[in-house]
Amino acid sequence: MPKKLADTLPDRIMAKIDLRPEGTTRTLLAKVFSNEVSPRSLARILERLAGNGRIRVQGAGRATRYVSAPRPPQSENDIHADRPPLVAQTEAESDVPLSGDSETLRSWIRRPLMQRHPVGYDRSLLDNYRPNETFYLSDEKQRERLHEIGQPPFDRRPAGTYARDIYNRLLIDLSWASSRLEGNTYTKVDTANLIEHNRVAEGRDRLETRMILNHKQAIEFLIEDRENIGFNMHTFMNLHAMLAEDLLDNSGAAGRLRTEIVEISGTVYRPLANPPLIAELFHIILGKAAAILDPFEQAFFLMVHIPYLQPFIDVNKRVSRLAANIPFIRDNLCPLSFIDVPERAYVDGTIVIYEHGRVDLLRDVFIWAYERSCKAFKAVAGKLPTPDPFRLKYRAELAEVVADIVRAGSPIDTSAIRPLAAKLVSAEDLPRFLKMTLDELRNLHEGNIARYRLRLAEFRAWRGMLQ
Repeated sequence: MPKKLADTLPDRIMAKIDLRPEGTTRTLLAKVFSNEVSPRSLARILERLAGNGRIRVQGAGRATRYVSAPRPPQSENDIHADRPPLVAQTEAESDVPLSGDSETLRSWIRRPLMQRHPVGYDRSLLDNYRPNETFYLSDEKQRERLHEIGQPPFDRRPAGTYARDIYNRLLIDLSWASSRLEGNTYTKVDTANLIEHNRVAEGRDRLETRMILNHKQAIEFLIEDRENIGFNMHTFMNLHAMLAEDLLDNSGAAGRLRTEIVEISGTVYRPLANPPLIAELFHIILGKAAAILDPFEQAFFLMVHIPYLQPFIDVNKRVSRLAANIPFIRDNLCPLSFIDVPERAYVDGTIVIYEHGRVDLLRDVFIWAYERSCKAFKAVAGKLPTPDPFRLKYRAELAEVVADIVRAGSPIDTSAIRPLAAKLVSAEDLPRFLKMTLDELRNLHEGNIARYRLRLAEFRAWRGMLQ
């Protein structure tokens, strides 16, 4: 006998679609409701929702997405109301405390699209911002508190040290949380298995797997290439190229500013369509970001202006979330992982900027998210052993020698290591460095090769030679 579907299922599917203003796929919905409905029954429910005018179907084939349709007003009074009724918070959203006008702003952008006036890019939001004079994080005491909680639980060390000390946790948490904000259904355990053991979660869409791996690659880039990372075209073009790899219809658009018109579902905002102007404004954004002295203001500035300008054909919010970590890595502060950030709260905060040019709601989400990240990472850092000063001193040299040994297919032997190490290490430190390198090579496995910028194929080829 066919399984009886719950009467509330269509409404719950509709609620999930409502959470994604840019739309969601049948694959993602099937993962969420896998225990309640078969793929065939899900398809029928979606057809009924579309037929009833509750959702719109965009695209075709594997690219098909389902988007909430504009709801008609309940009465004539609803159309002309000066202030729409406030929308009740979900349990998850209530964790993010709202300040000032945030609740009112959120209620405005949750009105049906037909009740909101189309708007375009307002350049004055960027032009009126003066680094170190204008502050989106306007409460000085609040900024001081962020600095206080963001300090690592140990003495000052070289830039990037904190991020490296919690390297594996950052790779997993940020890759998972940022992908989840894009509707990815990988669990945190699935993400850990993929990152640490290259184990693809069963039944997951290829694009979801690719999204996680792209995040991993981009985070490694920010940490390991920190000498060249900054608010420059090299950083942002490469960051976009890594995050967008194999996820764009036009692969040539990865790592390039867009030259095409884009539309964003779930909002009445229409981004700029002038490529030269997009390029000009993007350079202004990078210049102003580089001039900001406060790392928290700097991070939040990027989270505001990159999605607002939409400089890339897609993946703009992902770029902004990872780029927000650049000042934290540079200043040895706790990273921002976006762990546990409610998806709807983050999306609403971004849409408020799109349609009203107001940062209030996203600022509340940013502050809550940073405090949450600090608690999570400090819990991990507090359990870490005290780093070896010798290892810190020669970390870069160790990575270079280990990578050279693997790529050359050399054995785990002092005779192979010594000529490489002698060029990089002082004579008095050489014996200890040789022992450290031998230990590292013996303990090298698929789960830790990223720190040496080694590809999986290189590591497996080397292992095959040793057997």
